[in-house]
Amino acid sequence: MTLLIRVSKQLQRQSFKNPLLYRLLSESSALRKGPESKEECTWLYGSSQEILSLVRGHVEVRQNFISEEEENALFKEVETALRKKRYEFDHWDDAIHGYRETERLQWGVTCESVLRRVRAVAFPEGSPLLGPIHVLDLDKEGYIKPHIDSVKFCGSTIAGLSLLSESVMRLVPENKSTDWVDLLLSRRSLYILRDEARFKFTHEILKEEESFFSGQKVPRHRRISVICRNLPV
Repeated sequence: MTLLIRVSKQLQRQSFKNPLLYRLLSESSALRKGPESKEECTWLYGSSQEILSLVRGHVEVRQNFISEEEENALFKEVETALRKKRYEFDHWDDAIHGYRETERLQWGVTCESVLRRVRAVAFPEGSPLLGPIHVLDLDKEGYIKPHIDSVKFCGSTIAGLSLLSESVMRLVPENKSTDWVDLLLSRRSLYILRDEARFKFTHEILKEEESFFSGQKVPRHRRISVICRNLPV
C-alpha cells in the first residue's frame, strides 16, 4: 500500500509538468466511476487536476447531439441569410475575426424540434430564454478571442450546436491565466457552459494553427454555431 501511495504521489508531481498525465489520471478515475464519466474524458482536457475539478458540472459536451439530417436542415435554414453577408475581420468589441452572423426567430419543424431538445437539456426549467437564436459563421481562418459574454444581455447558461467542422474551445480562469481547459467540440455536438464556467472563465475558439487537443491536431474548416442563451435574472 505504501508503494502504491508513493507511486501515486510521483505521478501527481509529474503531472504538473506534463498536462497529458492529467488526461490519463482523469481517465483512470473515470473508469472507476463508470462509462458515462469515461466518455467525458474524450472531450475534456486541462492543464491541471485542480482546474478540471473547478469546471466539472459547469461544462458539458454532448457528442452526436444531432444527426446528419438535422445538421443539413439547420444549415439550409441559416445559409440563405449568411451567404448574403461578407466575412468580417473587425468585431465591435474585437472578440471575433473572420466571421459573419445572423439571428433567427422562426424555424422549420425539424430545426424547432432540435432547438426544443437543446432547451430541455441545457437550461433550467422555466428559465427565460433570449428570443432570437444567434448564428455565428466562422471562416476556416476565423477565430474567437478570449472573452466573457456580456452579463447585461446573457444569463447563466450558453449552449451551442457545432455545424460543419470540429474545433477546440479553450476556457481560462480570469484570475489565473496560466491554467486552461480545452473542450473538443466535435461536428454535430452540443456544448454547454454554465455558472462558474460562464462567468469566471473566458472562452475562445482556437485559430487553425493553434487547433490542437491533447496534442493532436484538430483540422479547422468553416464552422457554424447555433447558440442559445438564457436571459439574466
